[in-house]
Amino acid sequence: MPEISDDPIVAKEQSHLDESRAALKAMREDALTLRAQGGNAVSTENLLAALRTRAKALMDDPSVPLFFGRLDYGDVADAGEFRDEHYYIGRRHVHDATGEPMVIDWRAPVSTAFYRATPKAPMGLDRRRRFGFAHGAITGYEDEPLAGPAAAAAGPAGTSRILTEEIERPRSGPMRDIVSTIQPEQDEIVRADMSVSVCVQGAPGTGKTAVGLHRVAFLLYAHRDRLRRGGSLVIGPNKEFLKYIEQVLPALGEIEVGQTTVDDLVARVKVTAQDPPESGVVKGDARMAQVLHNAIWSRLRRAQDALPDGIMVVRGSRRWRVPASEIDELIEATKERDVRYGAGRAMLAPRIAHAVLYRMEAAGETTDDRTQNAVARTSEVRKAVDLLWPAIDPVKVVFELYSDPELLARAAEGVLSDAEQAAVLWTATRPKAPRTPGTAKWSSADAVVIDEAHDQLDRLPSLAHVVLDEAQDLSAMQYRAVGRRCSTGSVTVLGDIAQGTTPWATPSWDETLKHLGKTDAVVEELTLGFRVPRQIIEFAARLLPAAAPGLRPPTSVRQQGGSLEIDAVADAADLVATLVTAVELALAAHEGSIGLIAADARIAEAAAALAAAGFEHTVLGSEPAAPPLEGATATEAELVESLLAGTPGPRLVLVPATLAKGLEYDQVLVLEPAEIVAAEPRGLRRLYVVLTRAVSRLHILHSEPLPEQLTAV
Repeated sequence: MPEISDDPIVAKEQSHLDESRAALKAMREDALTLRAQGGNAVSTENLLAALRTRAKALMDDPSVPLFFGRLDYGDVADAGEFRDEHYYIGRRHVHDATGEPMVIDWRAPVSTAFYRATPKAPMGLDRRRRFGFAHGAITGYEDEPLAGPAAAAAGPAGTSRILTEEIERPRSGPMRDIVSTIQPEQDEIVRADMSVSVCVQGAPGTGKTAVGLHRVAFLLYAHRDRLRRGGSLVIGPNKEFLKYIEQVLPALGEIEVGQTTVDDLVARVKVTAQDPPESGVVKGDARMAQVLHNAIWSRLRRAQDALPDGIMVVRGSRRWRVPASEIDELIEATKERDVRYGAGRAMLAPRIAHAVLYRMEAAGETTDDRTQNAVARTSEVRKAVDLLWPAIDPVKVVFELYSDPELLARAAEGVLSDAEQAAVLWTATRPKAPRTPGTAKWSSADAVVIDEAHDQLDRLPSLAHVVLDEAQDLSAMQYRAVGRRCSTGSVTVLGDIAQGTTPWATPSWDETLKHLGKTDAVVEELTLGFRVPRQIIEFAARLLPAAAPGLRPPTSVRQQGGSLEIDAVADAADLVATLVTAVELALAAHEGSIGLIAADARIAEAAAALAAAGFEHTVLGSEPAAPPLEGATATEAELVESLLAGTPGPRLVLVPATLAKGLEYDQVLVLEPAEIVAAEPRGLRRLYVVLTRAVSRLHILHSEPLPEQLTAV
């Protein structure tokens, strides 16, 4: 790879990079100057919000290159409209003062060839160039001939040194984008059409999370107006995971995508309790939806029982009577339309009013829509609707199900067994049954049940696209909660069956897609890892026959020597002291982030020992939330500074094992694997997750024997 000091091509490409940065700065400044065009206070405020969004989208991180590749097209028919052209491929579009493109967005159609072209299928290219970077400056390049004698002389395509260095480059802090290293099989998923729902089964290190994030970025590029109208959302397993991925989309210029957890998605009540596993399994079962359906629709009453004389409506000097039998027919006809409970209730009053109007017109009176609306608003009709089709509060209906065994038995007859019914009652899940919904201590599973009740009462709005990450750990009811948020849109499901650690983890993606309402989704499997070294992935895969039998073991393209180290400590009392020494060596000898992962109960002890030794660190899950960006009244210069500012945290992060899923660190120290396994029923799967978080080096410290699966040869 040529060096910057003696290669004129590198100097020329660096010049283009410098000019591109200047052009991007000009684009941002142009956006900021629009503020002066506000006509009044309201329009100025709206314009300020728009320019802040635009300014964030045009941020330039000087440590990250604006482009990472170049495509040179030949004078051949396959090149089409791009014949004899060359294009720089980067993270976002950049143009000069005349509008001429200087960098092409990686999502543009012309960029597809960067990821998919081969000597056998060059897609019109003469050459593909990759750039090496350090601290935002070009350090070298690699050219790959794709057509003509040069391609034939080059022989079979080998591994790109620049590509390998980028994949293995040490990092600290949040997750980075992978636009410069997307592989062809990943690119096909990223560029899948918006109308297609995709489920990605991805082994550790295969980039499934990055693929999902890049897919939503691609969809925003290809279908921006539709996604802006319909909305898009990324759903992760916890807030720590969202913090880890939160910078990927902004780095690609996309800041309009919401990010949340399932718990926050369904947060209609405050969650302050945790269910025992047997209760959580029942509450998360899809059959709870049928129980709710039965409980809600059982509130309807027959008019012949509650209003045997029917309804008498007074209009002027006349009285009009609708018999109970006819009202019951109206109720049944409304139910047969398969509407939500709330929608049916809203339809009943106008239907009763229409029956009154029919009688009025038969008697020779003149009526219109205003007459029908007036009849529907009469106290007689409103009282009848309240009596026959009562309003229901979703929180209250769930509270009553949990409180009344007889009510639950009627709703769950033929759906839940007696033991399952007993498992969801307050008496089984709480030391003391609450008296009112307001005093109840709700769990995460309860919040999902309440969300289901809300949707059965009034349909929730759908988004245009949802990305659901670490999906293997969700219950059927949680899948339903996500599915109704994309009932008219599409979804990208990401996960790994082998990493399912909850008692209700999905047994198969077919089950998941059924509960999401996306049975027509395309299921893709990524088994080739690019991030986790082969020694580590093969070591962790020893757990799979016991933890996830039937699942294909992952493979890795990375063969990095010295990446796996296992130290047994003879005396358990010396374990923490040995850990402190290992941390000191890791900080001194290696670059990048360090994740110390241990059973949740062990973290406090480890944190105290490291603090006493003077090592700066953070404990995942304990950091305070970042303050909101204050910029509504800032000047343009202050706004840009605030958008570009960032404070890196310590290299060393202590990670409770239950929060490790989805995260990556250059080095991972695992403390006492046996404790991780013993801490929960699916402990082997949890340990599999923990062991596959390292992208360069895995160091295991233990005093208790390792699980037998890891020691078997």
